Order: sequence, then C-alpha cells, then structure tokens
Amino acid sequence: MGEKRPRLVVTFYTTAGAIATEQLCRRLGLEGKLISVPRRITSDCGMAWSAPPALRETLESRLREAGIETAGFYELPL
Repeated sequence: MGEKRPRLVVTFYTTAGAIATEQLCRRLGLEGKLISVPRRITSDCGMAWSAPPALRETLESRLREAGIETAGFYELPL
C-alpha cells in the first residue's frame, strides 16, 4: 500500500445523500469519490464522500445550497 494522505471524509444520514453528492460533484467537476465509511468514524449511512481537504469550504457551501444533508466532515489519513 502507498503512503496515506490526508483526505476530507463527508458522512451522510442516508445513502440518497451520498449518491446526490456524487452526482453534484461530477456535475461541478469537483474531485472525489464514494467510499465505505472508515471504521474510525460512525455514520447512519455506510457510504461517505472522500475528497481533497482543500475542497472543504467549497463542498460545505455547495452541499448546503443543494439541500444535501450531511452528518459530518472529517479530515483523516487514508
């Protein structure tokens, strides 16, 4: 395995929120991908969005504007 790098992990209450985030980010050209929620954190939904930490403010505002509810934002080495 390669060296772990810091990643922004966004968790959701529902799978629908996770999928909506993927669709929104693809439409906006924002880097990231769906992942399984890391064991270090808990979430009602087993899926999370992983992105570069530099996108945190952009993601927070875009998700809020789109009405996508998030459970949390975490920065973790992945």
